[in-house]
Amino acid sequence: MSEVIDKIQVVVDSEIRPMLESHGGGIDLVGFDEESGILSVQLTGGCCGCPGAQATIRNMVESVVQRTVPEVREVVRA
Repeated sequence: MSEVIDKIQVVVDSEIRPMLESHGGGIDLVGFDEESGILSVQLTGGCCGCPGAQATIRNMVESVVQRTVPEVREVVRA
């Protein structure tokens, strides 16, 4: 695994996953394209079918990850 993916995993595990789990949801990392800077994620549990899932990805997941891992330019739903 690359250093960038390791940093992403730490942020997801320590900040994002606990927030989503508190609402009955979860998140899985699907992949990261280092060339484009696009991180693909899959929301699970209660977040999977939530109408606000795209907003969660943009407003929460993307902003939190980009604060720590500037190599991530965009987060998309897989």
